[in-house]
Amino acid sequence: MKATAYLAGLALAALGASALCSTASAGMVLKFGHVGEPGSLFETSAKEFARCANEKLGDKGEVQVFGSSQLGKDQELLQKLKLGQVQFALPSSVMSSVSDTFGVFEMPYLIQNRDHMKRVTQKMGDVFQKAAEGKGYHILAFWENGFRNITNNVRPIVEPADLQGIKLRTPKGAWRVKMFESYGASPTPMAFSEVFTALKTGVIDGQENPLAQIWSAKFPEVQKYLSMTGHVYTPAYILTSQKQYESWPDDIRKTLDGCAVSTQDFVYKTAAQLDKDLVGKIEAMGTKVNEADKPAFIAASKPIYEEFAKSVDGGQKLIDEIQVLAKGS
Repeated sequence: MKATAYLAGLALAALGASALCSTASAGMVLKFGHVGEPGSLFETSAKEFARCANEKLGDKGEVQVFGSSQLGKDQELLQKLKLGQVQFALPSSVMSSVSDTFGVFEMPYLIQNRDHMKRVTQKMGDVFQKAAEGKGYHILAFWENGFRNITNNVRPIVEPADLQGIKLRTPKGAWRVKMFESYGASPTPMAFSEVFTALKTGVIDGQENPLAQIWSAKFPEVQKYLSMTGHVYTPAYILTSQKQYESWPDDIRKTLDGCAVSTQDFVYKTAAQLDKDLVGKIEAMGTKVNEADKPAFIAASKPIYEEFAKSVDGGQKLIDEIQVLAKGS
């Protein structure tokens, strides 16, 4: 009996060693989870990064992309990064709940264009990296969610007063909620994956997102109006945990860093083209499109800037430094 048990143990050990070798020979599996739907900028960006990384990694590893919240919603993905269950995520507005430093990107009309944002990442990237690392994360590169616009089923939004009483979905970030409250809307934080059904059933009247997200999530099927407010530009961050980042071999880390940074230009170019192409497509779905009075929104945004400057340590300095970079200096 003892001999039989001993031989069985050897067999199991050999099987385990074989499986381990198989896994090692296959290389690292790097799971990339995001909330974007098929056809979204998030999906296109993540797949381009995976193409670059997998081409360069060869048999050392493979980036596998899982969209449509398959691996979890934004908050869940942030937790899974810390647990090592997911290697990459692509958070956007939710980062303002990780650190108030990221809340600066919630300030309306702060980022003027993509060249402005590129200068911010070049000159101030370390500020945001430090904020992320202080919470146990690491940013490989700054990508994009985009310039956000409002859709709803009540009325066209031309000026802030038109938002009065409208039940508007927002991401789960305090500053976006404060902003829309100050405009007179009734903001409702909600996970992106839940928004279509909430719009269809009338739980909410509207939502705000970049055109690429509006289109890929099929919101024009359940929304009457698209108002081109462009009220906030939200970056997206290709994110991992600091612990995971430091555990990767140097050559793999260098490859992933390089692909993440080089993908930024692809992301910006793709996003700009989508902004050009999608308004007409959304309009063709029967959604009425109107231009908003941006100066009226800018004027109504002054209190949110004042509150951020007062309540966030170094908030005014952050705002000032980003505004200076709008001038190309």
